[in-house]
Amino acid sequence: MEPLISLKGHFHVFPSFSSTPRTTIPPTQVITYRKNSIFTLSVRAQVDPNEGSATIATSGESVVEALKVKEWEVGMFHNEVAATQGIRIRRRPPTGPPNHYVGPFQFRLQNEGNTPRNILEEIVWNKDNEVAQLKERKPLITISKALGNAPPVRDFIGALRAANERTGLPGLIAEVKKASPSRGILRENFDPVEIAQSYEKGGAACLSVLTDEKYFKGSFENLELIRNAGVKCPLLCKEFIIDAWQLYYARSKGADAVLLIAAVLPDLDIKYMVKICKLLGLTALVEVHDEMEFDRVLGIEGVELIGINNRNLETFELDISTTKKLLEGERGKIIRERNIIMVGESGLFTPEDIAYVQEAGVKAVLVGESIVKQSDPGKGISNLFGKDISV
Repeated sequence: MEPLISLKGHFHVFPSFSSTPRTTIPPTQVITYRKNSIFTLSVRAQVDPNEGSATIATSGESVVEALKVKEWEVGMFHNEVAATQGIRIRRRPPTGPPNHYVGPFQFRLQNEGNTPRNILEEIVWNKDNEVAQLKERKPLITISKALGNAPPVRDFIGALRAANERTGLPGLIAEVKKASPSRGILRENFDPVEIAQSYEKGGAACLSVLTDEKYFKGSFENLELIRNAGVKCPLLCKEFIIDAWQLYYARSKGADAVLLIAAVLPDLDIKYMVKICKLLGLTALVEVHDEMEFDRVLGIEGVELIGINNRNLETFELDISTTKKLLEGERGKIIRERNIIMVGESGLFTPEDIAYVQEAGVKAVLVGESIVKQSDPGKGISNLFGKDISV
C-alpha cells in the first residue's frame, strides 16, 4: 500500500500577474523526494474539502500530471471570484479535470459539471488547455526575447479617431475572418493578405485578425502574414485572452491591439492586463455586452477603448439595440467626460445599422461577416456605409 502523509496546514492562494492564481505550500511543509536510476516518485497534492488539509500522495504518476490536477484545483478559485462579479463563464470544469488517467491510458469522463454550458464556455475551456501547452513550448522568457524583433507598434486609437474625423462616420475595424461557430465558413476562397489589402483600399482604419484556430479557422500566421505584407492599418489580435502570456505572444507576432472580454475576465485580470498592454504599447479593446459588465469596466482605470458586442456571447443571438441601451443616461455621460472611444460590434449589415449605432454614441465599428462575404470586400465597405470612404 502506498504511504499517505497528511499535512495539517492550508494552501494559500494569491493573485498572480497572470490570470491563473498560484498555489504555494509553506516551506516547513515541503517534502523532497530523491530520484534514482530505478524509479521516480511524484507528488500529488489534494485538498480535503472538510478539513482543508493538504494530503501528499506518493505514486508512480508523473509530476506533470500531478501538477495539472493541482492547477485545475486552483482554477476553481478563479471561478468563485468570477461568479461574485456576475461572470457566468467558468474558466475550468468545476467537477474535476475532464481528462482522467488509468495507467498509460487516458479517457474523458462526461458529466453535467465538466460539460460546457454554452459555446463561449467551450471556447474558453479549450483555450485554457491550448495556452497551457503553448506556454510549455514557448515560455515567457523566450517570448520576451522575441519582442525585440517585433515590428513597431502602431497607434490603433489614433487611426480610429482620424478616420472618424475624416469621414464623419465611425472608424471601421474590418475583420479578417474565415469562419465562426454561429455561421460556419464565411468565405471559402480565403486569402488573409488579399482580404486585408482590399479592406485597406476600401477605407478601413484598422483591421481585426482572428487568431483562434479551432472555432474560427484563424491563426497567428495570418496575423504575421498581414503585418509582413506591408498593410499599414493597425492590427487587432482577435483572440480569447485568458492569460497575460497571450499579450506578449500577440505583440511578438506584430499585433497593435488585443481584445479583452469582460464576460470572461474578472476585474483584477482586466486591470493587470490593461497595465501590461500599456507597457507593451498595445491598445486594449475591452468588450462588454450588458450593463453589469459595462459598469465593471467603467470602474477600471486606464481603459480608453470599449466595445459593445450586440451578440449575446452565450446564446449568440443578435440585438443592435444593445448598443443604444448601454450608452443611454449616466454611462453615456461618463464615456463623453472621459473621452473613451466606443466601438459597436456585431449585427451591422446596412448603412441604417451604422447610422443607428453612431447616433447612440459610437465612434468606431467592428464589422466582419457583412463585408468578408463579399466577392470584393473593399466594395463591401462602400455598401456597408452607403458611400465610398476610401482615402
